[in-house]
Amino acid sequence: MSADTPLAEVVDNLVYEPAQVHEHGIDLTVSAIYEVAGPGRLDFGGDELKDADLEPVPTDLRDPDDEYGWWDLEGGQYVIQHNEFLTDLEEPLQLQPRNELLARGGSHPSVLVASHLPLMPLTVAEGGLRIKENARVSTLISAGLGSNRHGEQ
Repeated sequence: MSADTPLAEVVDNLVYEPAQVHEHGIDLTVSAIYEVAGPGRLDFGGDELKDADLEPVPTDLRDPDDEYGWWDLEGGQYVIQHNEFLTDLEEPLQLQPRNELLARGGSHPSVLVASHLPLMPLTVAEGGLRIKENARVSTLISAGLGSNRHGEQ
């Protein structure tokens, strides 16, 4: 399937390629969810730049025989990390939340990624959200920056 989708050539560590790679892009899966436990710092010049303190949110098994656990998230802000990573990008790609995430009250920003997949803020609606380990939460698509507004190259 990767021969049909050139994006697959720049994405490593896919959990299950037949489900993740499709004609519209590549679905990315969640490997970890964190809560922000302490503030980061951001300044003009970068001399005082400091990462926020992140604490992993634990997972729970629904059944003792389950191989993967679930994150039981209350409404609020979190940070997610993807299983996958990018290699040898020639042009930026668009990372966006999957419709399935949006329809269930979760969201993360849509961003252009040029070299690596950043940690992403995850917003969860007041009612909460349950996410299983390795759930497909994002889609990576071509940003289409190689052509102008009139479709010319």
